[in-house]
Amino acid sequence: MATAITNTDSPIGDLALLGLLQLVSPALPIGAFAWSQGLESAFELQWVTNEAELGQWLEGVLDDGLTRCELPLLARLQTAWAESDSATVANWNQWLHATRETAELTDEDVRLGAALVRLLKSLELLPQADDGELPPEPGYVTVFAWAAHLRQVPLRQTLLGFAWAWLENQLAVACKAMPLGHTAAQRLTEQLRPKLVAAVDKALGLSDDQLGPVLPGLALGSALHETQYSRLFRS
Repeated sequence: MATAITNTDSPIGDLALLGLLQLVSPALPIGAFAWSQGLESAFELQWVTNEAELGQWLEGVLDDGLTRCELPLLARLQTAWAESDSATVANWNQWLHATRETAELTDEDVRLGAALVRLLKSLELLPQADDGELPPEPGYVTVFAWAAHLRQVPLRQTLLGFAWAWLENQLAVACKAMPLGHTAAQRLTEQLRPKLVAAVDKALGLSDDQLGPVLPGLALGSALHETQYSRLFRS
């Protein structure tokens, strides 16, 4: 089964671009800085000990995680919001929860989603009656897709922005926990920028039956993180 994804190459307007930058800013008050998405476990277990290994880890998570899960799902959810299709939004939101393999990963998705909902409510930007409804326990990707739709961000740019925010957060985690120097973080940014574009290209071409992350190492590390003795991050 394939889901049609359209309008991926639409030009982005100035207000849409600023709205996207607002959504992906590290200053967005939703607490994303508190989560490492399993990366802290990789440091603790010494799976990642230097800049080169971090680059390999991030590329692996991007290829087998975001490219197969969050990014194509984001496109489907934004399309469903554009069509005011609450049932499809709810189905994909439930699908996303089902792919989270540990309590921490589920908790992160739900808490970030709830934090973004609270922020949008304070800005009077939640869906209205004609827009469709937020599902119970909307995940972060689901709410992000709504906000991108509301800001009239083209699908391709929505995915690029989401991937960029993920990369920035992961490098910020590494700077705090490895530690990784800021110059090294910029080297990794330069290394991985083309990978983000390739990930978006691939994600937009996947059919529904090709979706689903393949990250057994991250899942194992995340499970071990739940009982890790010393932690800086919540996941």
